Amino acid sequence: MPETVTASPRSKGRILIIDDEYDIRESLETLLSIEGYTAVTAENAAQGLKRLEEGSYDLVLLDLMMPDRSGLEMLDDLRARDRETPVFLITAYGSIEVAVQALKSGANDYFSKPWDNEKLLIEIDRQIARTRLEHENRELRRALKVRYAFPNIVGKSERMLAVLDLVAQVAPSKSNVLITGETGTGKELIAKAIHANSPRAERTFVGVNSGSVPPDLLETALFGHIKGAFTGAVANRKGYFETANHGTIFFDEIGTLTADMQVKLLRVLQEREFMAVGSNEVIRVDVRIVAATNADLKKLVEQGKFREDLYYRLNVIDISLPPLRDRKEDIPPLVDHFFDVYCRENAKFTDDAGRSLLRFEPEAMQILMDYNWPGNVRELENAVERAVVLANEREVPASVLPEPVLHAGGVRLPRDPGEPLPPDASLFEIVAEFERRAIIEVLEQVAYSQTEAAAKLRVPLSTLNQKIKRLDIPIRRKSASN
Repeated sequence: MPETVTASPRSKGRILIIDDEYDIRESLETLLSIEGYTAVTAENAAQGLKRLEEGSYDLVLLDLMMPDRSGLEMLDDLRARDRETPVFLITAYGSIEVAVQALKSGANDYFSKPWDNEKLLIEIDRQIARTRLEHENRELRRALKVRYAFPNIVGKSERMLAVLDLVAQVAPSKSNVLITGETGTGKELIAKAIHANSPRAERTFVGVNSGSVPPDLLETALFGHIKGAFTGAVANRKGYFETANHGTIFFDEIGTLTADMQVKLLRVLQEREFMAVGSNEVIRVDVRIVAATNADLKKLVEQGKFREDLYYRLNVIDISLPPLRDRKEDIPPLVDHFFDVYCRENAKFTDDAGRSLLRFEPEAMQILMDYNWPGNVRELENAVERAVVLANEREVPASVLPEPVLHAGGVRLPRDPGEPLPPDASLFEIVAEFERRAIIEVLEQVAYSQTEAAAKLRVPLSTLNQKIKRLDIPIRRKSASN
């Protein structure tokens, strides 16, 4: 009987079914077509490769054992040409170890015959949605790079795109810029983006944390000194302003400047000149100032703590960065970005192109989306870096998240084994406890053979290992009599 392609007017996606058993192909084709997918079938590996050459697919269902070629060999060929299309393996009960090997080779999941139709459809829907989101995020990052050349700034929310539009507008000018926003929102990244997209890009960018340098040292750091200006001044030294001539100086925490330093900075902005400490020689400079603060400078001016004339000199252009809690749609692309960064840095879970293979489990991602992020992007970055360091599998569980994030999501630290759930247990804790008991029950049935337990539970062995660690399940050795 000829193989068929079943199309839907509004297809949810194209799925390729490669299996040598006609009944399996027909069953899957019918199931997927009813659910609104376009089902394409192939009766062997050779025909499957031909189908792959003829078009693109949102997911491939691949039989592990076929007469002309094994699914593992075909998976190697598929991954050599395409590392993104999800692949689910269809396998028999007796091939759990081979399936685990296939997962390590790049398969996304596997299902044993006979499978549960509802579970299969749920995983297909979830995988296709996840893959499309990852693709959209990559396209977004590429589009932002083309549009702005801001490679380290990630965001698709309307508020961040408005910020980037403003940065693109002001970068070519000579005007000073004041960046406002809470701690951790990325003010220094914006300052560097302004410099990198300005005519001064080839000159020096100097960052100064105004709040961390003692006032008596800040003047020397900014303006330099001559030999003998004070005890310990054994040689002439250039200051930041002279070093950044024709470039940019970034003043972070500008609101912490002392009244004396405010006067001296104002003079440089007005006259474009200064004198090194201990010198009478005037040094002229052309430096652009980009300042940042998490304080309300206007309020400090009203309180007499910040000079009004300096405020207006700095605040020619005001760029206000929104907190992460007000642009939560940026969390998924930021997570992907930080996964890429820290997977490369730690040399783990990357593909041949250096992209991260990690992703958070759905419940972990939901906790990230619900959290308020008082530390903003910097706090999210720390959480993702922690996840990369602690990750043992591609699916990262919620248990690796920092305690404040888990606590805010209603998740508490693991309890002592056997301790009952508290009356106010969250849904996450209730589900985890049910899962824990189910795994322990199966492990006891098979004398703690994790391979046999994975088969009975119909999950990959690697997934079972991860859940055992996450749920703090005690493991006993298989008895010698068994």
